[in-house]
Amino acid sequence: MVIATQNPVEHYGTYPLPESQLDRFLMRIRIGYPDAIAERQILRQGGTSSADSVRAIISGDELVVLQDAVSQVRVDESLVDYMLAVVERTRTHESLSMGVSPRGAQALYRVTQAMAAVEGRDYATPDDVKRLVLPVFAHRVVVNTRVALTRSTEAAERVLGEILTLVDVPL
Repeated sequence: MVIATQNPVEHYGTYPLPESQLDRFLMRIRIGYPDAIAERQILRQGGTSSADSVRAIISGDELVVLQDAVSQVRVDESLVDYMLAVVERTRTHESLSMGVSPRGAQALYRVTQAMAAVEGRDYATPDDVKRLVLPVFAHRVVVNTRVALTRSTEAAERVLGEILTLVDVPL
C-alpha cells in the first residue's frame, strides 16, 4: 500500500503521471490543512521521526481477517447495475475525453464494500456509492480541453456530480 502526498502548487522537478498510472491509485482524498490542535501537536513533535518509533497497529493475520470481512459485504445486483451505469456515463459524457476503466469500476465496488464494513454493515447502499464516486473516479477521468485547459480535478468532480444526477438510483 502506498500513501502519497501531492503538492498541487509547484511541480518543478516532478512530472504529472500519465492516466494509466493514475488509474492505479485507489482513491484521491483531499486532506487539507490540519486543525489548530493537530497543528500544535505537529509543532510539539518537532517534525522528526524515527523508524524505531513506528508501531504496528494490527498484525498481518488481523489484516487478512479484515480483508475477508470486506469481501463478505453484500452488494445487490441493482447496486452493481448502478455502478456500471455511472461508469458507462463517464465513457460517453461529452465533457470527458476518457472515462473510467474496468480497474476503476472494480475499485468503486471494493471501496463501497469497505465503506459498509467500516460503518458496521454487511451490505452496501446507494449512498455508499454516491459518497465514493468522486474520490475513486475524479483522478481517473480526463476532462475535455474545451471544458478545462489542464487536468482539472475540480472540473472532473463537477462532471461526475452531474453524472450522478443523471443516473437513476436503485431503491
